[in-house]
Amino acid sequence: GGRGGRGRETRKMTRLASEEYPAYDSMVATLLDHKFLPEKEVLQLCERARTLISEESNVRSVRAPVTVVGDIHGQFHDMMEMFRMGGYAPDTNYLFLGDYVDRGYYSVETVTLVVALKVRYPDRVTIIRGNHESRQITQVYGFYDECMRKYGHVGIWKAFTDLFDYMPLTAVIENQIFCPHGGLSPSIDSLDDVRKIDRFQEVPHEGPVCDLVWSDPDDRTGWGMSPRGAGYTFGQDITEQFNHANGLKLIARAHQLVMEGYLWHHDQGLVTIFSAPNYCYRCGNQASIMEVSDDMTSEFLQFDPAPRRGEEQQSAKRCPDYFL
Repeated sequence: GGRGGRGRETRKMTRLASEEYPAYDSMVATLLDHKFLPEKEVLQLCERARTLISEESNVRSVRAPVTVVGDIHGQFHDMMEMFRMGGYAPDTNYLFLGDYVDRGYYSVETVTLVVALKVRYPDRVTIIRGNHESRQITQVYGFYDECMRKYGHVGIWKAFTDLFDYMPLTAVIENQIFCPHGGLSPSIDSLDDVRKIDRFQEVPHEGPVCDLVWSDPDDRTGWGMSPRGAGYTFGQDITEQFNHANGLKLIARAHQLVMEGYLWHHDQGLVTIFSAPNYCYRCGNQASIMEVSDDMTSEFLQFDPAPRRGEEQQSAKRCPDYFL
């Protein structure tokens, strides 16, 4: 139809109007059923998501209770297992810590569902950017090839990687639990430093945006060179200093394979959450999600892989090593 009043249009573009709910509910239902979403709907979804998340802060405020999810990496059936155990949105609030794509066999379905849940339930679902939400990384680790295979051209990959530039870099739960995908940065002392970053770009090779999605905690004190070739390692002294200066009780992050699905570091000042069980269909790890309750206590729910399908067994042979 026509363009209507500017004010109304802006509101409508940012959030769904109630008359749009049925279309997006059916989109979510289709995806939960692991059925194919037509290209036109995926492109429309990416456009709506972009206008929505472009308005969010670099440090997205999240209320408890919320369930925190680490790397998923295209392991769609395992994500379904996670929802069966942790509850479905909007009954459960979710904070996803990035790395929706690459390595697994169903990156397209996984990232499309996560984004659809965000658009349909913007106050119940929070998504932030991982190091794999990038043009460069997805061309190497699978998402680009999968988009080409499933849609026959580059358009869907381009729509999602354009969207990735708009994803918030971090979240903070009740001003107490700081949630980056990777870790801390020597260029960041405060949450205000994070808020000031211009995030609307590809993940750079260095600097604060790079560090937030690439860095890892370490047993050594201080800042160290990262074996990943991007970001830094940081010690318990850095974590304690950052938490103290910002009134935080915990840093919760993803980014590293941990065999139990979660792992405490730095005298419980930081925790790693990893939500892709039997990562790459061969690592044998458990996965977990972290449930943060109203009173800010955390509980970890561990889960094993969903029953495997034939193509995933095939893919285990092809998976590149990359810090395994």
